Amino acid sequence: MKEAFLHHLWKYRKFDGAASTSKLQTVCGKKLQIIKTGMHNQLAGPDFFNAQVRIDDQLWAGNVEIHIKGSDWYLHNHQQDPAYENVILHVVWEDDCAVFDKVDAQIPTLILNDKVSDELLNNYQHLLESKIYNFINCESRFKEVPDFLFDNWIERLFFERLERKVLQVENLIASKNGNWEAVLFAMLARNFGTVINADAFEALASVLDFKVIRKLSSQKDQLETVLLGLAGLLPETAEEQEPRSWKEEYEYNKHKYQLTSGINQKVQFYKLRPPNFPTIRLSQLAQLYEQRTNLFSLVIAAKTRDQLQELFKIETSFYWETHYNFGKIHKKRSKKITPAFIDILIINTLIPIKFAYAKAQGQLIEEELVKLMLNLPKEKNSIINGFSKLRETKKDALHSQALIQLKKKYCDQNQCLHCQIGNYLLNEVI
Repeated sequence: MKEAFLHHLWKYRKFDGAASTSKLQTVCGKKLQIIKTGMHNQLAGPDFFNAQVRIDDQLWAGNVEIHIKGSDWYLHNHQQDPAYENVILHVVWEDDCAVFDKVDAQIPTLILNDKVSDELLNNYQHLLESKIYNFINCESRFKEVPDFLFDNWIERLFFERLERKVLQVENLIASKNGNWEAVLFAMLARNFGTVINADAFEALASVLDFKVIRKLSSQKDQLETVLLGLAGLLPETAEEQEPRSWKEEYEYNKHKYQLTSGINQKVQFYKLRPPNFPTIRLSQLAQLYEQRTNLFSLVIAAKTRDQLQELFKIETSFYWETHYNFGKIHKKRSKKITPAFIDILIINTLIPIKFAYAKAQGQLIEEELVKLMLNLPKEKNSIINGFSKLRETKKDALHSQALIQLKKKYCDQNQCLHCQIGNYLLNEVI
């Protein structure tokens, strides 16, 4: 039994007598009527603020505190905390001791353990206390959730996840002194690094002032040489002319712009497929900025997946058509940013940027972004595969992003009582 379950019982009045004017009593035998359960407090202090209850004929307004055992009041030292002076009702599962306020008046107490239905208790135990599941707590009943409830929760989860990403953008814009172009470069750099090199690529973006990036990108291959140099990827000696020239140009630019000697994070090739090698991704990123001046404005203006796909249809520089790493030659082939990778950039970088910018401008673009997400294919990963085995899910990125949010922020953290799916299954009779 967890306190969160008792909070749920109280908040939604899921116990016998909660809607009655005469059936509830305090442990002292006084009639108790719940007028308002109050506002659920997720921070420090009493669990519910501004509740109203009637005890016998007296109306009380104040706070409600909830515990598994009555003695938890003293275990948590509430008797010494001024924040609990206005508690008008103590709600407990087990009344193992009476509780008194600072003037030794007994605080009215309501016991719940004899007022909750067996069905609700069984659902709770199956949902949150069973350890037999493989993927999520409610996997055996996940498909029972009605489509209308599931779809409404999915859309809310998508925006919840988007808001978290937007907060990251807003933190970046503050650190970049309001320079949206610099924020876009930083976020793109991180995502071009994929999971393995995300931190290293983000570090590269942080050591380069965007004014320098703009100047370097106006000259052929200069941004690429600097990114490769700062990443520690340019060889000290090389038989081929291209890397030798790039090394010289990097040293020249490092002196000209007074650049740092490098970054602390080491870029990795290990466990990466060749198209994701840091050499290839840094070349593509540099070529993107060399070929798309004022990229931020172009991103904001683009409304559809096709427009964004076209905007990011970029190849590496010439050298990488026959290389994945320095000195190792292969048959010539084009190394474009793939449509699948662009879709990932749209989901993780471009949509959060567009939403954050619109929010800063006081514009509403939710419908535009929902339409864009519905036109993107769903992501492919173990989370999406896991949910697909439990019920049929739609094949768009809005739903896959929502399911990732559901798994990471609710299922993995046992937050079933804060999940609409969990709430439905908890209160539905098996």
